[in-house]
Amino acid sequence: MRTLTKAEEEVMVILWDLERALVRDILERLPDPKPAYNTVSTVIRVLEKKGFVGHKSYGTTYEYFPLIPKKEYTKFRFGEFMEKYFNNSFSQLASFFTKENNLSLQELEAIMNEVKKEMKKEEE
Repeated sequence: MRTLTKAEEEVMVILWDLERALVRDILERLPDPKPAYNTVSTVIRVLEKKGFVGHKSYGTTYEYFPLIPKKEYTKFRFGEFMEKYFNNSFSQLASFFTKENNLSLQELEAIMNEVKKEMKKEEE
C-alpha cells in the first residue's frame, strides 16, 4: 500500500463516509475554498490508478466507491507513524502521550482497560 497525499486522503475520507459518490458529492463536502471540479476529478482518477477507488458508470456519469477499507488504510498509516516517530515501540508512544498530555494514573488505567477489552475481542 502507498501513502496518499493530503488531497487524496481528504477525498478518501469523504468517500469512506459516503461509501458511494459522484464528483459533485465529494466537492460539496470539501471545505472552502473549494477546489475546481476538474481538480477533484483528477484526484479521484489518481486514486483509481493507485487502486484505492473503483467506479461504476451510468452513461457519462461515474459513481465512485472505495476499494480499500478505511480500517486497512488507518492500520497502514499508523504503522508508518509508529515506525517513523517511535521505533515501533508502544511504550515510547504511551510515554510520549503521558508526558505531553499530563495523563493521570486513573486515565492510564482506563486506557489499559480499553486495550485489554480490545485484546479479548480479538482473541474470540
